[in-house]
Amino acid sequence: MLELRSITAGYTRNAPVVRDVSLTVAAGESVGLLGPSGCGKSTLARVAALLHRPDSGTLLLDGEPVRHWRHRAPRALRTAFGVVFQQARLSADPRLPLTDLIAEPLRATGRGREVADRVAELAPAVGLTPDLLTRRPHEVSDGQLQRACLARALVLRPRLLVCDEMTAMLDASTAAALVAAVESYRASTGAALLAVGHDRTLLERWCDRTVHWDILA
Repeated sequence: MLELRSITAGYTRNAPVVRDVSLTVAAGESVGLLGPSGCGKSTLARVAALLHRPDSGTLLLDGEPVRHWRHRAPRALRTAFGVVFQQARLSADPRLPLTDLIAEPLRATGRGREVADRVAELAPAVGLTPDLLTRRPHEVSDGQLQRACLARALVLRPRLLVCDEMTAMLDASTAAALVAAVESYRASTGAALLAVGHDRTLLERWCDRTVHWDILA
């Protein structure tokens, strides 16, 4: 279970974009966080994924308080989360072919021997054909790159996925395919999901429950 209690967070001193917000995602649950652009929901998602340290408040994972964020967090905590961001091109190294992009977390955690098997397993699961895996980000479409970013998020078999506007910049068919890939992964692993977005219809169809930002803030 992931619990965020009275989180206040921002990027400059004395100017928080999230103020005293609490949210819970139970084990295996899918929660949609609905809100307009600029409200602070992406900042809360980054706190939830241990990518941004809050100014105050408590984050608990399975009842244990988290005390460190980003690279200071223990590896077992960091690898429990898989994150997919809205803008794939800002989160992907332009120098890497898609195979290496997907494999980044494996190599970073000393599991390079698993690369071939995991990429071969995940590529078809997210809709990537073998010819695409040798291409670099500038040689593929936004949708194809986001598929690779989803595979990267899944490669360490996380138990909690954070999808921050994952489908916002994609066409309807690609968005549906990515949601289906997430749900297939969750069905096979029991992973929980925090899906952030501004599309009420999508979140209500996708998630077990949807929480509106106005209720939290």
